[in-house]
Amino acid sequence: MIASIFNGVLGYILMLGPLVLLHELGHYLVGRWCGVHADAFSIGFGSEIFGWTDKRGTRWKVSWLPLGGYVKFAGDMNAASMPIDDIPLSLAERERCFQFKPLWQRAAIVAAGPVTNLLIALTIFAAFNIAFGRYVADPVIKAFPQHSAAQAAGLQLGDRIVAIDGAKTPYFDDVAMHVAPFPGETVQVSVQRGAAQITVPVKLGSMVQNDGKGHSSNYGLMGIQRGDLYRLRYGPIDGVGHAFEQCSQIVELTVTGLRQIIFGQRSVRELGGPVKIAGVAGEALSMGWLPFVSMAAFISINLAFINLLPIPGLDGGHLAFYLVEAVRRRAMTARTQEWAFRTGLAFLLALIVFVTVNDVVPARFFGS
Repeated sequence: MIASIFNGVLGYILMLGPLVLLHELGHYLVGRWCGVHADAFSIGFGSEIFGWTDKRGTRWKVSWLPLGGYVKFAGDMNAASMPIDDIPLSLAERERCFQFKPLWQRAAIVAAGPVTNLLIALTIFAAFNIAFGRYVADPVIKAFPQHSAAQAAGLQLGDRIVAIDGAKTPYFDDVAMHVAPFPGETVQVSVQRGAAQITVPVKLGSMVQNDGKGHSSNYGLMGIQRGDLYRLRYGPIDGVGHAFEQCSQIVELTVTGLRQIIFGQRSVRELGGPVKIAGVAGEALSMGWLPFVSMAAFISINLAFINLLPIPGLDGGHLAFYLVEAVRRRAMTARTQEWAFRTGLAFLLALIVFVTVNDVVPARFFGS
């Protein structure tokens, strides 16, 4: 138990620390390129544990609450980058302030953080693809287990699955990706059978997977078995190309899962927060550095996705304000933005509390 907790804490620090650092460095470096002064660069929120001030006057620090980080630019009222309004500034001061930069520069600075997280994931996946390749199996049905949904729907041994709901499935893993998020739902499975291609509706089965800590996830099952694996090697161009595919697949799965939770198709118990991330990071760390780095790529994409949600206080909220500014040809007032950010912050804090309770409290206390 103690070893598991230690692994979780260590995995969380080793995974989230660099990802947050690089995310904030994205903001900071693009801000410097645009001539904006950074007052503070913090890993974590709240009171400072330790730090130092560089020759440019930027305070670099590590803070107590390990739930993210921030760069406070000149002209920001606080760490959420709410603009200071109605304060007289000299021309030189304005040149260093974030809020007085052109719209495209402000948008570039804000977008740089999530883009950095996406580039991290893309780099990791591409490096893995080029170095190790990929073990795949053809999407051909080799056997049916008991109670197979595919067999009940009329699929046959030797059928080659070419698409699910119109999405192509060149390899067996692609079949699983288009099946796992939809337990109990009906999907349209297109197969090549001899010279003919037919489409068969298959009502998927489901499998509940428990993590041993009182939480469970539900996955769709078609009920088919693959043939032998073989190694697929990638050159530099193909390796990067497949990395783009991997990133887009993870984003697609994340969007699908979030939509299902919002519309009640999945339990909110499947949402995870800091404690769950620590558990996943600890398990990956115990398996070795390669699985750990691979999981870091997955988490990095999710950090980018979450930060791009149009919620005030997140990068996506800032970008939404800039979109409104571009349409209206003038910025929203600082007071309006402040109220929006306060509302967004209240929502985010409530969400953090909810997912933390969700992580910690076993499912039986919720009657599930």
